[in-house]
Amino acid sequence: MFLRLFSVFLLSSFFLLAEENKKDVAKVSEAFGHLIGKNLDTLGVDFDIDLVMKGLKDAGMGEKSPMTESECIEAITVAQEETHQKLAKGNLEKAETFLNANANNKDVVVLEKGKIQTKVDQKGSGSAVQEHFNPLILYIGTYLDGSVFGQSKDTEVISLDDSIPGFSKGLVGMQEGEKRTLYIHPEFAYGTHGYLPPNSLLTFEIEIVKANAPDDESADSLIIESQDTKLPSDLDAPVVR
Repeated sequence: MFLRLFSVFLLSSFFLLAEENKKDVAKVSEAFGHLIGKNLDTLGVDFDIDLVMKGLKDAGMGEKSPMTESECIEAITVAQEETHQKLAKGNLEKAETFLNANANNKDVVVLEKGKIQTKVDQKGSGSAVQEHFNPLILYIGTYLDGSVFGQSKDTEVISLDDSIPGFSKGLVGMQEGEKRTLYIHPEFAYGTHGYLPPNSLLTFEIEIVKANAPDDESADSLIIESQDTKLPSDLDAPVVR
């Protein structure tokens, strides 16, 4: 009797474990689908999801692909470049339209016509930032639509000599305690290169904590500079450097 009950217990446990494994496989399978979907988005190509799913099934069944791997990669590369150029053109038009209109606002100061604009949000009273300084700052960087692409969690030291032109020019003259909004044309930012979408107009809200940090404080400074790299699809507040 005991052996019979024990056998029933083992059999029940086996079926429960098998059922759990099925649930795990189902969950992992769905999650893997999400992972594939996100990675498809990063490629910057408008894929037909139904045909992507067909390709996955066909590959699993050993069916022949309609293209070789090299042909597929080449086609994706061409599509990415077309998307990149289209986005760059659209972003540039938006940036210039905004700057032209923004220049008419009474509080906006034009540092470089059509390229760099500033607005003082709070006046300072301390030492002023000069060229080649390494100011200690707090900042928030946003796109034209207001979404944040980067911000300081604590005070950070910026090397003006290594910063994008619009940033270094926009900070010169700011006093300690001053808060300023900086509008930068893509030509004076990252242009079509870097981590951010091509030809993005950048807006920075800056607060100067210290006009020039000592050398020991600037050793691990945040450097805002262009990086020649491929663009990501999501920009969850990347470090701007």
